[in-house]
Amino acid sequence: RASASGPLLSSASAKPIGEGRGSDRIGVKASTSSRLDCRRPPEMAIRRGSSCAVLALLALASVAAVSADVFFQEKFEDGWESRWVKSEWKKDENMAGEWNHTSGKWHGDAEDKGIQTSEDYRFYAISAEYPEFSNKDKTLVLQFTVKHEQKLDCGGGYVKLLGGDVDQKKFGGDTPYSIMFGPDICGYSTKKVHTILTKDGKNHLIKKDVPCETDQLSHVYTLIIRPDATYSILIDNEEKQTGSIYEHWDILPPKEIKDPEAKKPEDWDDKEYIPDPEDVKPEGYDDIPKEVTDPDAKKPEDWDDEEDGEWTAPTIPNPEYKGPWKQKKIKNPNYQGKWKAPMIANPDFKDDPYIYAFDSLKYIGIELWQVGSDCRITHSVQEDGTNSHSFSYVCRLSQELCLTTFSSLTMLLWLRHLLKRPGPSIRKYGHILRSIIYRIDI
Repeated sequence: RASASGPLLSSASAKPIGEGRGSDRIGVKASTSSRLDCRRPPEMAIRRGSSCAVLALLALASVAAVSADVFFQEKFEDGWESRWVKSEWKKDENMAGEWNHTSGKWHGDAEDKGIQTSEDYRFYAISAEYPEFSNKDKTLVLQFTVKHEQKLDCGGGYVKLLGGDVDQKKFGGDTPYSIMFGPDICGYSTKKVHTILTKDGKNHLIKKDVPCETDQLSHVYTLIIRPDATYSILIDNEEKQTGSIYEHWDILPPKEIKDPEAKKPEDWDDKEYIPDPEDVKPEGYDDIPKEVTDPDAKKPEDWDDEEDGEWTAPTIPNPEYKGPWKQKKIKNPNYQGKWKAPMIANPDFKDDPYIYAFDSLKYIGIELWQVGSDCRITHSVQEDGTNSHSFSYVCRLSQELCLTTFSSLTMLLWLRHLLKRPGPSIRKYGHILRSIIYRIDI
């Protein structure tokens, strides 16, 4: 579990969101203060993934100018099930997973428990309701802890804030949400913190790439959204990204655009280099032959002109030949740079002073899709150095998928073998296969 050095404070009231021992927590908070000193998470533990991940803490709070309001705080002590609603999403398809109340494989306190997914290849969805509020003119703080108990190759660990009226029994992947925040890992290419803000029914992803943690330890993730339309993303209370919501999300059209009527002036000189007028081609340069007769060549003694024809000495590259003549180039004294159209005010831009705000925040949800065998089997392949488990894993899902994947893998192997370079031997195919299987996202 992640240790904490102090309470989560409001810069206005210096009131902690949660107190007590440094356990994993969850909560919500909002404030009109400009900055928060985030040191310790509020109490909530949510674990994810019997074989893949453990989600451990969530905090939701709103800090007003004078006081800090905690809208949601969960310690997952006895009675936690009365505060949470387990969704029946995917239950009819027998694909809904069960939650365990546990302290995990390793912990600092056996009594400090959370909820953990218990089955592989299942969907999980659970939510809790809190007093409805808006973060308008307030600073919103969302904070939680994620722990992956096994090396994770593909899976998420994020939470959602939802507004309006939600049928919690039907909460699932298609349920509209206001904010989604948390780490996402998949293969080599995706290892980042997702931060999605929903406006006018459209999900807007952050344009910045914020790397997430990928080890098997607990990590605290914090999102702060302020009324000046700035935000901060913290991991283990260290700021990893901050900036303007206007600039880092494409929620609104840009304030300025390139003038569509502007054209490059005809006399605009955008040539950075020009031929040197003082560099003249030497006289007779083009007369130098590319090849010359080999002066050291001699007619073979057994050469018969009548039978072999007239002997001709072979040619060799001419050391005096320097290739086609090219005039030297110099810096252009009249260079004006690359022409760019001037920027003008965007007629389609309409400012939204509440771009950061959500009128209704009422639920917190955890919605996960776990293919535990992905993590386990890929990990097994890396350990035992064979590829037999890779194929048995692929074939477990469906015969159609097995055949398609097998054909694709075979094609990739032979493409590498035939086209890239003299291919690897049969002894090396297993290594390549494991490398490809490791990248497959089932």
